[in-house]
Amino acid sequence: MKQWNTDPENLDASITARIPVRYNTDDRYFDSKIQAMPLNGYFNLFNTLLKGIEIRYNNEFSEVKNEISYDRLIYTRPIDEFFSYKYGKLPYRSLKFIFENHRKEYYQDNIHVNYPNDFDYTRIVEIKHATGQKCNSTPIVKEFPSQIGKPFYPIPNPQNHNLYLKYNQTAIKLKNVYFIGRLATYQYLNMDQVVKQALQLFNQIRNS
Repeated sequence: MKQWNTDPENLDASITARIPVRYNTDDRYFDSKIQAMPLNGYFNLFNTLLKGIEIRYNNEFSEVKNEISYDRLIYTRPIDEFFSYKYGKLPYRSLKFIFENHRKEYYQDNIHVNYPNDFDYTRIVEIKHATGQKCNSTPIVKEFPSQIGKPFYPIPNPQNHNLYLKYNQTAIKLKNVYFIGRLATYQYLNMDQVVKQALQLFNQIRNS
């Protein structure tokens, strides 16, 4: 209820499948056999991927779409925004991040600790557990659910799904425009799922 600001009965039951139930001592969030961090960090990874590609910041798609010529367009923003909200606005939940630095080796025992009941934040993430730096201070991030801010979480219920389908049916009719990712497909996807989706789209385009 804290995360979604609604009674769970108003949400699709599939959302509970995202919460792992453990019958062992594995304290990792995911069950994937292979779990890793990029050797030189995510900044390096994306900096390499984007070499040779023009990057524009602080532009709304609606402001630049008439300036851009393309053979194929891959769109990752909210799908309702692409169509100027012609069928109505799809609702999302957002997050507010509060960063803190603590003068100690570690703040908590694990990278990610949930707080479903106490406090206004839902979890604290301590990145140092994953990155492995050796220093006498540690940054943490507290996550507060919010209705205001950047769209992060599609709200899964039948009404919103049916509204998304209207946009998707219109999107299918467009030639050489591809909608991909959490916002453009209105799905609650993890990063590995989005990467897999992107690779599948790449192969689809390459073979077409």
